[in-house]
Amino acid sequence: MKIALSSFIVLSIAVLTGCVTSHPQNAIEFRAAVPGAFLAKVEKYEVSQPFQKVASRFEKMAPKCLNVTIKTVSQSTTSYQVIVTEYKPTVIRSEDRAELHVQQHHAQGVMKITEEPEGGYYLMVVDAIKVDEGTTRIEYYGPSAGHESIIKAIKGWASGENVGCPDLTK
Repeated sequence: MKIALSSFIVLSIAVLTGCVTSHPQNAIEFRAAVPGAFLAKVEKYEVSQPFQKVASRFEKMAPKCLNVTIKTVSQSTTSYQVIVTEYKPTVIRSEDRAELHVQQHHAQGVMKITEEPEGGYYLMVVDAIKVDEGTTRIEYYGPSAGHESIIKAIKGWASGENVGCPDLTK
């Protein structure tokens, strides 16, 4: 069911932003689409962590934890569904900004109705921006429901808490 909610959220971002025939094809388009999308949000906050540490954690933890394939099975008395989802994290880093893009590609069990960007549909984009030597601003663009484990992990990486990798099966 979690994967179904995920697919619904991704589809909602496209439909409710007027992009019925296409999903955002890059992080810039995704950031622009999220504020007006159903079941999506923008969250901005600051962490008391140097930018270099936040960016380094994103670079270390995202590939280790989010470059995975998850298989889920949903069964009821009237249906049986197997969904295979491949997650792809990308970290882009400059001197005072790091971007974490999380994409998902449904390799099995979900029908594609619009063009999928290379690497999969965008699930979330998280920007870390240097404020000063000890403070980093985090800007989250993504679902407002579902994917709590990924969101918690990313917040932990940004704040310096040792939260490890998220359980993407929940």
